[in-house]
Amino acid sequence: MHRVGSAGNTAGSSRPRKEKRFTYVLNDADNKKHCAGINCLSYLNASASGTSEYLFTGSRDGTLKRWEYQNGDANFSATFESHVDWVNDAIIVGQNLVSCSSDTTLKVWNCLADGACTKTLRQHSDYVICLAAAEKNSNIVASGGLGGEVFIWDLDAAIAPIAKSVDAKEDEVPNGNSGPALSTLCNVNSSGNIVSTNGKSHGYSPIAAKGHKDSVYALDMNDTGTLLVSGGTEKVVRVWDPRTGSKNMKLRGHTDNIRALLIDSTGRYCLSGSSDSMIRLWDLGQQRCVHSYAVHTDSVWALASTPSFGHVYSGGRDQSVYLTDLSTRESVLLCTNEHPILQLSLQDDTIWVATTDSSVYGWPAEGQTPQKVFQKGGSFLAGNLSFSRARASLEGSAPVPVYKEPSFTIPGVPAIVQHEIMNNRRHVLTKDTVGSVKLWEITRGAVIEDFGKVSFDDKKKELFEMVSIPAWFTMDARLGCLSVHLDTPQCFSAEIYAVDLNVTGAQEDLKINLAHETLRGLLVHWSKRRPKLGQHSLSNGDSSIGKDVSLKNLPHPRSDVDDGSENHANNVLPSFEFSTVSPPSIITESSSGGPWRKRITDLDGTEDDLPWWCVDCAENGRFPKENTKCGFYLHPAEGSPAPNITQGKLSAPRILRVLKVANYVVEKLVLEKPLDGSPDSTFAMGLTSGTSALDSSSRPGLKPWQKLKPSVEILCNNQQVLSPEMSLATVRTYIWKKPEDLILNYRVVQSR
Repeated sequence: MHRVGSAGNTAGSSRPRKEKRFTYVLNDADNKKHCAGINCLSYLNASASGTSEYLFTGSRDGTLKRWEYQNGDANFSATFESHVDWVNDAIIVGQNLVSCSSDTTLKVWNCLADGACTKTLRQHSDYVICLAAAEKNSNIVASGGLGGEVFIWDLDAAIAPIAKSVDAKEDEVPNGNSGPALSTLCNVNSSGNIVSTNGKSHGYSPIAAKGHKDSVYALDMNDTGTLLVSGGTEKVVRVWDPRTGSKNMKLRGHTDNIRALLIDSTGRYCLSGSSDSMIRLWDLGQQRCVHSYAVHTDSVWALASTPSFGHVYSGGRDQSVYLTDLSTRESVLLCTNEHPILQLSLQDDTIWVATTDSSVYGWPAEGQTPQKVFQKGGSFLAGNLSFSRARASLEGSAPVPVYKEPSFTIPGVPAIVQHEIMNNRRHVLTKDTVGSVKLWEITRGAVIEDFGKVSFDDKKKELFEMVSIPAWFTMDARLGCLSVHLDTPQCFSAEIYAVDLNVTGAQEDLKINLAHETLRGLLVHWSKRRPKLGQHSLSNGDSSIGKDVSLKNLPHPRSDVDDGSENHANNVLPSFEFSTVSPPSIITESSSGGPWRKRITDLDGTEDDLPWWCVDCAENGRFPKENTKCGFYLHPAEGSPAPNITQGKLSAPRILRVLKVANYVVEKLVLEKPLDGSPDSTFAMGLTSGTSALDSSSRPGLKPWQKLKPSVEILCNNQQVLSPEMSLATVRTYIWKKPEDLILNYRVVQSR
């Protein structure tokens, strides 16, 4: 996952604090679509919005999207982007959309705004999985997660985001004693990022419903907010008073994890769905289970009821949606999907279905008159034992779905499920859920070739290059798309010759640092829009290194506005230009310890939480100089009459080509010393043109035999002749293959 957490509180410790990670997420060309499974659905009626009807979807790609539902069609309306991990649940609370995520936060958004996050709530210690709200009390929200925590939030009281310190579990109280953690009050700046202030006296803490010993997977609340039900891995339904967080009762009956809960508007009845494949109806007044329904053959993960609570729609791991009459126990298979069902949302006569696929489906449901579905035939009586449906299925009596095709489909982009970093460390081969194989260039975030549905392994072998470039980034596809992670200083270890990037007018020996140019390309919009400040000096050895540095304390080059030239940071090489149509998003950690995410084109220059090392690199061209040298020995080949021209070990850039080594040998043989007078212990030919160095026949004062230019071959292991285009790093990795220093040999083939 993209947990961009702090390295912990290092106060009083000599252990250096790890610098913030910088991540960028590559978006597909069609960024109006989700690119990973849909975890949640929420619907805003026209009566509530005052305009149109809207469907909100939350995805494993870390974003929420709003779809305008008009004339039987759902059209993209907005993207809500701030979470840095899976969005697990979302609910409508008044005019607010509240979401929760595996990044441990809740976020509050204006339903009808442009997608900017208005509040971030931090209290959970682990993934936040589920939310619940009181329909008639539009400021109460409950949240539950894998940490076994259940919190009840008053959104009106939480007028600012709440952030619990990630660097310390406890705060110091005024008398110096260690006390319970106090919330930190945070404000949201114009860019939607979190800005910490120490608001102990004004901090808001939610009510904690304490009792769960393990993960919480499901929550629901009655309309008035007087009852809250929760369930999880403890296999029991817990009932709470959300006003105080006190326990009311505990209901036992399920034999596996509880994954879905529904409570009726009056708070009398509760429905639960479990991994034991059962649906149970509970009478909360009698504190007992009054009915059990065995309709599924596998885990029940989603429930949705009709307004009267007389019928329930259910879905789960068996990829099926059933409609069940809670009174008569009559059940019917409404439809089947190609993927497990994660959540259901009933709106009038449509049941919206969220699955592990990136698309959203709307199926006919007859939500106002569900009896019409049973009239179509195919119904059966739900059993009351969990194995009854499974046994019936094995006996060949599986029901036939009433509907074969959905009424609506909101298509998504297939998620990336497999990826391989190519040896050149610029290209990545991917395969998605439909089997399509593509080649990405990550230094500009673009697909450079779509191979279609071919063998991933065969294509990987076909694209293999015998080239060695240091691993300057790490990568994952947890969000259904490629996330590239940069950590300093190791991200600055990879260099490449500019001519290999087809840089126009570049000198032959000009080297490009891949991370440096990539960061410039990612932050070019930020650099153009940020206020221009006076220039200060900050070296890589400054005492502030290892600390969080606000941008206002960072060095900024003075913009030359007199001659109209652009700042160097705004000039990006073509190989590092990222799309503005489907721009990547960046993820990093704020100064208050919480991660944030934003598209590079939405950066307005006010973001002051970018890692200092990224800013220093992109704007000032300063970055740690990683060891990019390769040490080696150069000896005559066995049986060669050529003299020994070196003493001791040589050193050269890892990307230096074998051709340069051959030129060096020729130069030594002809002139008896390097042209630039460099000592043998330092290999300086990496920055010198080989052609000009070897054009010695016209030089005055040379002996006749020195005017003959020998042709030299470079060998490894005294036997394999090396290609002139190979780099020293490639030779060491693929041919030498020994931990000892590389040994190269040379021999004279002919003279001319």
